[in-house]
This record gives sequence, structure tokens and C-alpha cells, in this order.
Amino acid sequence: MAELYENKELEERVILMAVDTGSGEDAAQCLDELEELVKTAGGTVVERVIQNREQIHPGTYFGKGKIDEVKELLWETEATGVVCDDELSPAQLKNLEEALDCKVMDRTMVILDIFASRANTKEGRLQVELAQLRYRAARLVGLRNSLSRLGGGIGTRGPGESKLEIDRRRIHERISVLKEELKDVERHRQVQRQQRDKGHVTGAAIVGYTNAGKSTLLNYLTDAQILAEDKLFATLDPTTRSLRLPDGQQILLTDTVGFIRKLPHHLIEAFKSTLEEAKYSDIILHVADCTNPQMEMQMHIVYETLKQLGVTDKVIVTLFNKTDRLDREVILKDLSADYQVKISAKTGDGIPELLETLERILRERKVYLEKVFGYGEAGRIQEIRRYGELLEEEYTEDGIRVRAYVPAELFGRLV
Repeated sequence: MAELYENKELEERVILMAVDTGSGEDAAQCLDELEELVKTAGGTVVERVIQNREQIHPGTYFGKGKIDEVKELLWETEATGVVCDDELSPAQLKNLEEALDCKVMDRTMVILDIFASRANTKEGRLQVELAQLRYRAARLVGLRNSLSRLGGGIGTRGPGESKLEIDRRRIHERISVLKEELKDVERHRQVQRQQRDKGHVTGAAIVGYTNAGKSTLLNYLTDAQILAEDKLFATLDPTTRSLRLPDGQQILLTDTVGFIRKLPHHLIEAFKSTLEEAKYSDIILHVADCTNPQMEMQMHIVYETLKQLGVTDKVIVTLFNKTDRLDREVILKDLSADYQVKISAKTGDGIPELLETLERILRERKVYLEKVFGYGEAGRIQEIRRYGELLEEEYTEDGIRVRAYVPAELFGRLV
């Protein structure tokens, strides 16, 4: 019985807090997403409080009257803590914790916690720990009090409380070690990219807002068998799979981590090598959830994040996903995309059109070749078959007459 009681004490019951400054971002919608994040992290939301202010209070996030209201709610709902929708400064974290006398978390802490629980590869774990330590290094004083209130729960996964109790010097030493280890990972990733370039294989990065259906799409196209759940950040580590198109052309698809509004700066920095898969790809497959009322806003955030990563001048194919869930006709447009396709990654609707679009894009990136190869050069035909699109192959007295589309780099060697 004692063990059951202890587990119950660790249950996170939280109150969500947001400030609506009238900047155009709907605070209620932000809290809807924050509630999903808290659920994903294993917590339960018992109440939500929004304060209308011209700006966030620089010392305590909320004004005094609203803090008193939250204090009452904490007692009434038996909540164990609060979660603020914005990233708190060290002073706000400390002052709010003292004013409310409970565990205080912010949106960034919850996202980092989810990432810590989802990182499976060595690279993923290194990136999460680096992001958490960078975030916590500046907040040691406030976090030490707040996180010592509970033996576990949201915000304590990953490096863990023991690392919070060491001084800043030790944390910065650990950050330096992690950065070096990640540099080694990045060098390995660059070697992989160089090998990919030598193979003349086009790469496409699958990007989109979290839970838009990126992993489901990769699974459908390549049988990648990666986790695809109706949860935020269900998959964290990037997965690359080869896809052979119906006309024989080959393309490499890479699933990337989902984007989200107010994606913590520390995460973008730590996950740069992973997110840059989009930067080094030739095509961006932008997956958008067409059933989400916030689709337009989510698409905007995806483009803003890509811009932040320096991803420009790419062929963009926007895939309006989850069409099987639509119960009415909806006008779907993305003026920033080069191509648009309506699909259902779950049922396969629209996938043939997507494959045709990819074939067209790959063909446009290739050069038309018409040549007769001597029989002693038959190996060249195999090279064309592997890296290009062989349209016609005819055996004549003079040799093998070929009509094909080939990568520009390969064309120079063949003519």
C-alpha cells in the first residue's frame, strides 16, 4: 500500500497559466496545445487561467491579483504545480515559485522533458541533455527549489536532479564535452551526406508540425516501421529510408522532428545537425494536418522554423494529410509551395499522385540523354539504370541505343 501511495503523490496535477497581450496569438489555443504537451509528458491539467495584460509581468509573469487567484485554485484543485505557456526568466521562475509555494514549470521545461523521454539513439540523448543543461544552467537557483518539491515528474527526466545540484562550472564542463561528442556525430553525418551525393540520389526531408502525420507517411511509403502515434513528438530521432518510385527512380526520404510554436531556442541549437537534414535535402515534403483548425498557423510556424535554419530555395511539396477525416469539402492552398497534393497517409488516398509528383520533380532535375554505347560499355547502361531513368534500350549493330534521363553530374561522364 505504501508503494501505491507514493506513486499517487508523483501524479502531476497542474494549472496552466497564460498571458494574452493582444498580439494576435490566441492564448486559449496556445493553452490547448500546452495541455496536449502536459498530457504527453504524463501530467493532468486541472485548471486553466489566462490574464489579459499589455505585457508579461517582468518579475512574476502574472500580476499580483491573478497570482492570488491561482493560489486559491491550487488549494481547491489539489494541484501539485503550475505550467506557464511562455519560457520564464530565472527571476520569474524564482519569484513565482516563492509566491505560489508550489512547483513551477514553463512550456520549454515540458517540451524538454518530452524529448528526454523520447530520445532513443545516442545522438538524440546527447542533444536532449545538451538542451536541458543549457536551459538549466541559467536557472539553477529557481529550479533547485522548484524541482526538489517532488521526487519525480515533469521536468526531472534526462540529466536528472543530481546534475542540477552541481555548480555552474561543472555544468559548463559537461556542456563542452557534449558539444564535442555532437561534433563527432555531425562529422559522421557529413560523411553520410557526401556518400549520398556520390550516389547521385536525390534526398527529400519530411517536415511539418508535430503530429501532422510525418512518420505515418514514411511508414506507408517505405515500411519503415517507426513509431507513429497520435501524440506530440511521438518520434524524435531522424529515420532515412530509400523509396523506389514506380518509374524506377530512387529517392531518399528522411523523417525529421516535428515543429511546434515557441520551439525552445536551446532545442533548435542542440538539434541543429538533425534539423539540418532539411537544409541538405533537395526536396521538402511539408506535411500539414488539414483537419486541424490551426493548420494555417501551424504551416506558418513550419516555414518560420525552416527560415531560421537557413532552409531556402528548395522544391516544396505540401501534403495536406488526413483527408480521410474530413467530413466536408475544404479549400486547401499553400501559396509558398511548388506542388500541393491531398493525401491520407493512413489509407493511401492521394499517394499515387504524390509519387507522380516526385517522379516529375526528379525528372526535371535530370538531363535528357540519347546515345549509342558500344557493347564494351554495357556497364554504363547499368549505371544509368541505377541512378537515372532508362526510357528506352535498343540493341543494334552499332551498339546499344539508349534514351534516358540522368543526373547532370553523371551526364558529363557519359557523353
